[in-house]
Amino acid sequence: MKNGFVKVAAASPVIRVADTVYNAARVIDTIQTANAQGVRVLVFPELTLTGCSCRDLFRHRVLLDGAKEALVRVTEATAGADMLVFVGLPLAVGSRVYSVAAAIHDGTVLALIPGTHAAGTPFSVPAEADTAVEIGGQLTAVVTEGALFTSAVLPELKVAVELGADLDALDSPAAAAAKAGATVIAQMASFPASVTSREEAELQIRFESRRMRSGIVLAAPGKGESTTDRVFSGLCLVAEAGTILSADEKADSFAVSEVDVEYMTNLRRGYEEFDTGNGFSSFDWGIACTETALTRKYRMHPHLPESADKLPAYCERMLDIQVSGLVKRMEYAHLDHCVVGISGGVDSTLAVMVSAMAVKRMGLPTTNVVACTLPCFGTSSRTKSNAIIVAEQIGAEVRVIDIGKAVYQHFDDIGHAHDDYSVAYENAQARERTQVLMDIANKVNGLDVGTEDLSEFIDGWCTYNGDHTSMYDVNMGLTKTQVRANVRYIADTTEDRVLKAALYDVLECPVTPELLPIHDDQIEQKSEEAVGSYSLQDFFTHKMLICGFTPSKTFRLAKIAYANEFTDEELVRWLTSYCRRLFSQQFKRSCLMDGPAVEAFSVSPRDGFLIPSDAECALFLKDLEQISHS
Repeated sequence: MKNGFVKVAAASPVIRVADTVYNAARVIDTIQTANAQGVRVLVFPELTLTGCSCRDLFRHRVLLDGAKEALVRVTEATAGADMLVFVGLPLAVGSRVYSVAAAIHDGTVLALIPGTHAAGTPFSVPAEADTAVEIGGQLTAVVTEGALFTSAVLPELKVAVELGADLDALDSPAAAAAKAGATVIAQMASFPASVTSREEAELQIRFESRRMRSGIVLAAPGKGESTTDRVFSGLCLVAEAGTILSADEKADSFAVSEVDVEYMTNLRRGYEEFDTGNGFSSFDWGIACTETALTRKYRMHPHLPESADKLPAYCERMLDIQVSGLVKRMEYAHLDHCVVGISGGVDSTLAVMVSAMAVKRMGLPTTNVVACTLPCFGTSSRTKSNAIIVAEQIGAEVRVIDIGKAVYQHFDDIGHAHDDYSVAYENAQARERTQVLMDIANKVNGLDVGTEDLSEFIDGWCTYNGDHTSMYDVNMGLTKTQVRANVRYIADTTEDRVLKAALYDVLECPVTPELLPIHDDQIEQKSEEAVGSYSLQDFFTHKMLICGFTPSKTFRLAKIAYANEFTDEELVRWLTSYCRRLFSQQFKRSCLMDGPAVEAFSVSPRDGFLIPSDAECALFLKDLEQISHS
C-alpha cells in the first residue's frame, strides 16, 4: 500500500445454481488465490453463494439457511488474511428477503449491506436501519444500508459497495458513497451478457470512475449461472478515474490491478462535493501496510493517447485549438499578419505552420505570414535551411535578418567583451530577436506569434524578455512531446515531398537554443544535455504537477515507464534538476503572455498552476533523499 497503491481484484468463479456448499468452496479457492497475489480488496458478483438466477428459491428456507452456512465457511476461511472481501447472498430478516453484500475481513463479517433498489427483483428494500442478525453459532453482523470500510493503515482507502439494481439507479448509492469519502467502489453486478453488455459496462465504469474520481471494481455473474433465459459472461473490470486498468471475461474470470487511492484523493482536492456525505456507518479494517507490487503499466508519453490509431484525431484537435485561439486573437485586435521567428526547431516550425493555417481560415493569403530567420553566432546551416524550406513551402514571406552586427553593437554599448560567452552573451541574442520580431509586427499590422512550449516554460529554458516574450503564444499549452507529435502528424499527412523531407529533418535535429558559437557547422549546444530528456521532463510534469505525486513516487513510476532507458542515478539527477528549475524559474511563468491550453493543465498566471516566485524546493529535494536511503 506504499504510495497509495492498493491491489484490488474482481472475481467471478464458475458456480452451481443453488449449490451453496460447492459455491462456498469455489469462493474460498478464489480468496486463497487472491491472497497469494497480495490482493487487499476482493469483489465477487451479487448473490455469489447461491447464484443470481435462483428465482423463487430465494424465498425458500432451505436456500436461505444454506447461504448462511456458506457465509460462515467463507468467513472462517478468511482468518489471517489481510483482505477485505465482498461476497453476495440472500438474507432473510423477518418476513423480508434482502440481497446483501457481506463485507468480510480476517474471519469477521464487518457488515451486511443490502441492495436499496429492488424493482424487478424478488427482494425487498430495508424497512429499518441497522438490524443485528445471527448468521450461525456465535457469528452475528449488522445489516446497514450505508457503510464505509476504512483501512486502518491507509486512511485514503475507503471502500463502499453497491449491488444489483443499484448500479443502474438514477440516485446511485455509489455517488453518495463517493461524496462521503469512498475512494474505491465495489460493484457487485447481476446483469446478464448481451451483444453490447461489455461495451456498455466499460463505458459506464469509465464514466463513473472519472466523474466520482474513484476506483471501481466490478464483478458480474459468470458462466455457472442458469441459461434458462439468459447467459452470463463473468465480466470483471477494474477502473480508475476514467481508465480501465484490467478486464477479464471468461470462465473463472479474475481481473486484478492496483488502484492509486492517493491519486483519487489528489483529484478530489478543490472540489467541495467530497467528504460531505451523511448517514454512513464506518468500519475499520486492515492489519499491516506493505509495499504493493505494481503490475499496471505506465506510459512514457502520458500527454499523448495510448492507442496509436487515436493519435491523428488527437493531433487534429490540438491543431484546431491552436488555430482557433490565434484566429480569435487576430480578429479581435484587427490584425491581418502573423510574424514568427523561425529557427528550424520543432517549436518554431509548428508555430509558423499554425500561423499559416490561421490566416487561411481568415480568408487571407499565406504571404501574410512573415517568417523571419534571424541568424547569429550559433546558427547552423542545417537549421537555417530547414526553417527557410518550411516557410517557403507553406507560402510565407521569408525574411533573413542577420542580427550579429546589432548584437555586437549592443555588446559595445554595455561594455561586454565579444569573446565572453557568459549568460549575457546568450541572452542578448534572444532579446535582440524578440525586439526585431515585435517591431516588424508593428510595421505590418501583425501579431508576434510566440513559439515557446509548455515544457520549456516549466523548466525555464527561455530568456526572460527574449523568447520568453511574445504577443500570443500558440505553443504555450503543448508539451514538447505534443509539439513533436503535431509536427510528425503534419509531415506524415502532407503531400508536399519537399516539406515532408524538411519536417522529418526538423524532427531529427537535437533541441538547441543556438546561442553559442559553432565549429564546422555542427550543433554543439544541446538543450537536453542541460535540462534532461524532454520526454522524461514531460513525464515528471504529468506525475508531479497534474497527478500531484511526490518526487519519490514519480521516480518509482518513471522506472516502470522507462524500464532500462535510464539508470536510477540518472533519474534522480534529472528529477533533482526538474524540482530545482520548477521553483527557481517560476518568475518567468508569473508574467506569461496569453496562449491556449490544450489539456486541463497549464502554467498560465491567470488560471494555471501557480506557485510563489520565491518558494523553496527544500521539501521536494528532501523527499528525493528517500530514494537513496531505500
